[in-house]
Amino acid sequence: MNSSYDLFIFAGEASGDLYGEELIKALREKQPDLKMRGVGGPLMREVGFDCLMQTESFEVMGLFDVLPALPRLYRYFTHIRNEILKSKPRAVLFIDYPGFNLRMARSLKRKKTTSQLLHFVCPSVWAWGKGRIPLMENTLDTLMTLFSFEAELFSPSRLHVEYVGHPLVARMRSHEYEATWRFEYGIPERSHILSLFPGSRRREIERNLPLQLKVAREFIRGNPKTLLAISCARQELLPLLKQFDLGDAHIIHSNHLYELMHASHLAIATSGTVTLELALHQVPTVVTFVIKQWDAWIARRILRINLPHYSLPNIILKEQVFPEFFGTYLTQRSLTQALQKLDSSRLYREQCICKCKDIKTRIGRRDAPREAAAIILKSIFGKIVPTHRVPIQ
Repeated sequence: MNSSYDLFIFAGEASGDLYGEELIKALREKQPDLKMRGVGGPLMREVGFDCLMQTESFEVMGLFDVLPALPRLYRYFTHIRNEILKSKPRAVLFIDYPGFNLRMARSLKRKKTTSQLLHFVCPSVWAWGKGRIPLMENTLDTLMTLFSFEAELFSPSRLHVEYVGHPLVARMRSHEYEATWRFEYGIPERSHILSLFPGSRRREIERNLPLQLKVAREFIRGNPKTLLAISCARQELLPLLKQFDLGDAHIIHSNHLYELMHASHLAIATSGTVTLELALHQVPTVVTFVIKQWDAWIARRILRINLPHYSLPNIILKEQVFPEFFGTYLTQRSLTQALQKLDSSRLYREQCICKCKDIKTRIGRRDAPREAAAIILKSIFGKIVPTHRVPIQ
């Protein structure tokens, strides 16, 4: 097959960029000369990924944010599909972002693409019902899941499904924590830190941070020795954060994300991958997700999304690990009470930390990037490619 490159990768949101970076590293470790191109974010670009388009162009949230963006997203969709059909990569790897990616896979299949179609991160079939399974079965060649319970949902299907584990396990295992990171921000040793993780997208921050700040200030008034720290997920979001009245809060850059988590006594976080990272760091956390009333109504009444839990730690254990607040339950009073309880009730706090430890056990120790890389390379070359190891000098 003639193609200008071997693998097209599509990462349409910040978590996909995070996973994409790890996958690219693992793929290059096994196959240094692998030619890759696609849509990636700042982390993927930092490791030299050849970007056709940037992940940031695709970041929208909520139905009423998506609607005005539809013409733009449709142009991007057509451009990417035509690029794949023209260049004929051996395989296409979709990372999460199922609303866009499953439509792209179906469109490519209808156009009789010769590329293998792979999807990394299982779409939330447990949220949307199993209606998406036939679509995936008829369009994808391989699905790689992060959790074992997801793979089990596909057991009756003929789709090739592989459980590879969660990339955060390997990412945390390889992270080297800086012992002196506090000096850069003027944070004293042994200080109690309340951390805010408002999100990695502009709309997430604009909707969640104002309420998170109000709750944090109310908590600190009763705990004046507690310091407030705010995580900046990407450098380009720094001007946005500074538009808010942050007072004497410390803004922590993304390269010290795990250091901040490791040092935090409590956290308030916008729902997303960061809540799982906080759980793996055993940080008692209150989870928020501000959603427009119409979006909430459509999700429940039309799309029939009405889950017992919405944040990843709670979904994994099928019980409350972190108190979470959405829609009408999301008020300053409810958040403040939950945060104060995690601080003042020793038993409640210890139960939360114990459940976090259980999550770490539950998701296992698989090296997801390497396992996924082996599956991707087998799809491309039809055989298992041994790991390339750089000789020790």
